[in-house]
Amino acid sequence: MRTLSRRGINASLIHQVLIEEAVIGWEELELEVVRDEKNQKITVCFIENIDAMGVHTGDSFCVAPMLTVPEKLQKRMQELSYRIVEAIGVVGGTNIQFAHNLEDDRLVAIEINPRTSRSSALASKATGFPIARVSTKLAAGLTLDEIPYWRKGTLEKYEPWGEYVVIKFARWAFEKFRQAKDVLGTQMKAVGEVMSIARSFKEAFQKSIRSLEIGRYGLGFAKDFNSLSLEELKARLAFPTSERVFLIYEALRKGASVEELHEITHIGKWFISEMKELVEFENRMLAQGWKKLSDVDLRRAKERGFADRYLAKIFQVKESEVRSRRKKAVGNARFEPVPVSGVENAAYYYSTYSPGKDLVPVSSKKKVLILGGGPNRIGQGIEFDYTCVHAAFALRDEGFETIMINCNPETVSTDYDTSDKLYFEPLTVEDVLTIWEKEKPFGAIVQFGGQTPLNISAELEANGMKILGTSTRSIAFAEDREMFRQKMIQLGIRQTEGGTAFSLEEAMKIAEKIGYPVMVRPSFVLGGRGMEVIYDQGMLTKYAKEAIQVSPEYPMLIDRFLENALECEVDALSDGEDVFVAAVMEHIEHAGIHSGDSACMIPPRSIKQEHLKVIEEWTKAIARELKVVGVINIQFAICNDLVYILEANPRASRTVPVVSKTTGIPLARIATLLMLGKKLSDFPHLVRHKLPYVTVKEAVFPFNMFPEVDPVLGPEMRATGEVMGIGSDFGIAFFKAQESAGTKLPRNGNVLVTVADKDKKDLFAIGSRLKQLGFKILATENTHRFLKEKGVDTELIKKVHEGRPNIADGIKNKEIQLIINTPVGRMSVYDDSYIRTLAIQYKIPYVTTMAAARATVDGIESAKKEELPKSLQEYHQLLKEQKAQKVGA
Repeated sequence: MRTLSRRGINASLIHQVLIEEAVIGWEELELEVVRDEKNQKITVCFIENIDAMGVHTGDSFCVAPMLTVPEKLQKRMQELSYRIVEAIGVVGGTNIQFAHNLEDDRLVAIEINPRTSRSSALASKATGFPIARVSTKLAAGLTLDEIPYWRKGTLEKYEPWGEYVVIKFARWAFEKFRQAKDVLGTQMKAVGEVMSIARSFKEAFQKSIRSLEIGRYGLGFAKDFNSLSLEELKARLAFPTSERVFLIYEALRKGASVEELHEITHIGKWFISEMKELVEFENRMLAQGWKKLSDVDLRRAKERGFADRYLAKIFQVKESEVRSRRKKAVGNARFEPVPVSGVENAAYYYSTYSPGKDLVPVSSKKKVLILGGGPNRIGQGIEFDYTCVHAAFALRDEGFETIMINCNPETVSTDYDTSDKLYFEPLTVEDVLTIWEKEKPFGAIVQFGGQTPLNISAELEANGMKILGTSTRSIAFAEDREMFRQKMIQLGIRQTEGGTAFSLEEAMKIAEKIGYPVMVRPSFVLGGRGMEVIYDQGMLTKYAKEAIQVSPEYPMLIDRFLENALECEVDALSDGEDVFVAAVMEHIEHAGIHSGDSACMIPPRSIKQEHLKVIEEWTKAIARELKVVGVINIQFAICNDLVYILEANPRASRTVPVVSKTTGIPLARIATLLMLGKKLSDFPHLVRHKLPYVTVKEAVFPFNMFPEVDPVLGPEMRATGEVMGIGSDFGIAFFKAQESAGTKLPRNGNVLVTVADKDKKDLFAIGSRLKQLGFKILATENTHRFLKEKGVDTELIKKVHEGRPNIADGIKNKEIQLIINTPVGRMSVYDDSYIRTLAIQYKIPYVTTMAAARATVDGIESAKKEELPKSLQEYHQLLKEQKAQKVGA
């Protein structure tokens, strides 16, 4: 952007706009280039985006190497890229993006990232070239001709190579944002991605689809797309969406030509032709039927990437039947290596059904298989990668050969040196069993990869896989809400009233007996999906009919909702007999906000000792009853001075990293050793000590990607990640956590306060403290009147429907530095979601609960005192010194 101050214009008072030529519909191409201080330059990877320009590269379906781009054009891009990095003076990796007009061959550089980027991670995993590692060496003064290269001696001779195809496919979460429009454009909307490797485009493409974990194992018969007419399919293809490839597949089945689909979507004709060939082969198989399908065609289906599960779906037979026949007629997939550049003798592996020999040797060492977390998505992020990686380190130290299975290019678990063997594969029953049967490991760990491995663990076990640690039966037992409820009754552990409804009539009776509000959820969805707080019969009817279509096949779980309840959770270790409670985390938001969205603190600051004692006793009782071997997470609520259990997860949870980093206790490592047979008594130093500091975990949300979505939190998780703040007291830890999450709390200025009537009882103390801290309070009419009556001075500000100047004007004019706004709710005539959406658009800190408002004031107050930063190691040293003093005393 051009600097305007030299023209006498104050640039901080205006919006600067960068205007460029639109190149929508052109093809988008990327290069990853590395340069050293000797000006030696190499191209690591050529990436071809299959979606045309106009779709953000983070959302775009792409392939490496380039499959349809002429070598002459690739050389032009390489020459331009080399001139660019030389002119800039980059040392290390650079991602350069081009737009290419197929009509006139015009080539335009559209973006340059002289750093490691999201595309760098993909390029690294796609080629076996560790860009970040090599860039670090170059930054330290080494040059390319000093780093080894397995093909030609040293890295200055590197060139993209490999007889395989890599696909990257984005993972979206539109189901979590009901107001969001599923339309892809220049604003990235993906929350994660998968990568697949195979010998052909078709095989890699189909492998990427089953890697996504969206309940689809192939391209056909998604949702109701097969029932739509060709004209309806074309209409839906007019705009890019997350469903585009599935719509194209059914349009091809309905007779659409490659040319007309290219005209509508701007996707290259070659790629659409590949999809058409898949459709034609699928139709040919369907015409034969399962019984008459030849073994030759079954082999061809596997070579083209058709999954056992997908074949079972289209032929309406059991997957086990397909697997049994496929193993007899075709056998298992074979494996090939992707050699790693820049290091000696390293590789990772992929499967293929193409003809040839298996090129991956198997050792005779004792091995353990670790199932990773798959693509990042809401509810399952990098936290589970953390536990998988630490499990691999622990197993390696114990002398085991570690084998990792994962398909996420963004993670450390898919780095070549994290485990002894990495299989870059989908986490499906078929793919995991193929590796299990090849490697014949001692056992497998499934409790560290989140919901991904848990969803398939029972089936894997039924097919002969030995699961280490907590049994699949115990895990399934905890996830069956009705069975878990009965077990808690037997143990005498208090829980909210509830029941299971198999019809709308039953649901109404249970809700009436319990009393509104109630918490409802479908029993058939794992991981907290579809939860909602219901306040009356009308809401219940709408939810039961529209959201889950309650029926005997799809029952609905109903529990009494604990209003204004304090929520907390526990992470504990268990060896099946003894239990160690590592930490109790107090949530800042009240119960009703998903635990993954709520900020939390360690140690708790407002839970009574008597309640902490009950929580610890119940945690131990539950862990023993479920025979947990490894780690368990349990969530509790405290309401009206009584403790209630909410749920138990006998597996690694999202909180394991924050608890480990807070306490210095390596939970994932110890849990892994417990799974191998060690006992808690083997860890004599495992003691919970009073912490001389406080940590706060805060969630990170993607609301900036969905401007049409009201960012109010509830029981359905929406966070895509988290951060941690640490300090001498709660306030400074909270302040740091907010800043880490991208919310810089103000130390002075104007605060907009507009809260619902039910929240006004908590407002006086917050308003008074804000005034004491020097803030000016702007309040809407009812809030202004309430605070005025309490003696808190405020200035009246209008809502949008009350005239101007109003709240929207204040936000746009940067006259407001902090917003405290609790939603007015369904009973209000006027919607106040515009306040929250404007806050996101203009990057103004906002809170939507009174609990978060209190924490925010605490944070601002502590931040005014200033505190010198300390490293995590220095905080842990304080803990060690405190332990030593206690022992000495």
